[in-house]
Amino acid sequence: MSYKNLIYSVDAGIARITMNRPEKLNALNRETMHELDAALDDFFGDAGARLIILTGAGSKAFVAGADITELARQTPREGKDYSLFGQGVLRKLESGGKPSIAAINGFALGGGLELALACHMRIASQGALLGLPEVTLGIIPGFGGTQRLPRLVGRGIAMELILSGAKIDAAEALRIGLVNKVVPAEQLQSAAADLAAAILSRPPVAVAFAIDAVNRGLEMPLLEGLFLEAGLFGLLTTTEDMKEGTRAFLEKRKPSFTGR
Repeated sequence: MSYKNLIYSVDAGIARITMNRPEKLNALNRETMHELDAALDDFFGDAGARLIILTGAGSKAFVAGADITELARQTPREGKDYSLFGQGVLRKLESGGKPSIAAINGFALGGGLELALACHMRIASQGALLGLPEVTLGIIPGFGGTQRLPRLVGRGIAMELILSGAKIDAAEALRIGLVNKVVPAEQLQSAAADLAAAILSRPPVAVAFAIDAVNRGLEMPLLEGLFLEAGLFGLLTTTEDMKEGTRAFLEKRKPSFTGR
């Protein structure tokens, strides 16, 4: 499928989505969100694509928010429906069982930060600026920001960022745990690729189960989460990769995983 507002590619097991509206700082309009939904279907439907990296075109922005022109004219019903649609797209990214990395190359504001929050890991360039400024427009984050941010950085810090609409730099984002790593801009894509390569060297079923355990466990009481973990742990003992991994460890050699 060809896309107007993003670039989708796959190489050596790594899929890439580049939000491609640099003249609009890669802002998310409805057309772009529908294209993102379709690109994620392509990714999750492709057995050869094991991990995805999301980034933005140009040097200024990852995604600088939503299309304000569209927001300004939507009705209450349209607003709710669009919020539910966007939440569904980002939930697909988060819960699809394949790892995702946000390579944040500039502004990650509003819907852009919400997109990054739905990724499993986030690497930011030193010049990145992050925030949820929706309250300054008289609205609130609608693509999951009010739910994912406090789960990631804690209630108090999330409340401060959401209620003030403040923007923070990459160093502060790293300090509060919003991003995993900060690198110089020219090293951003290679840092994301290095992390992707490390994950791709691991058995894919174990990686998928680990994602499931963390995602679903965070939504459960501790005891239920521990029970979930134990069940997934037990299932993994039946895989060929588990047998190969333990055997390779005992034989002091590099494992050769097959994904079975």
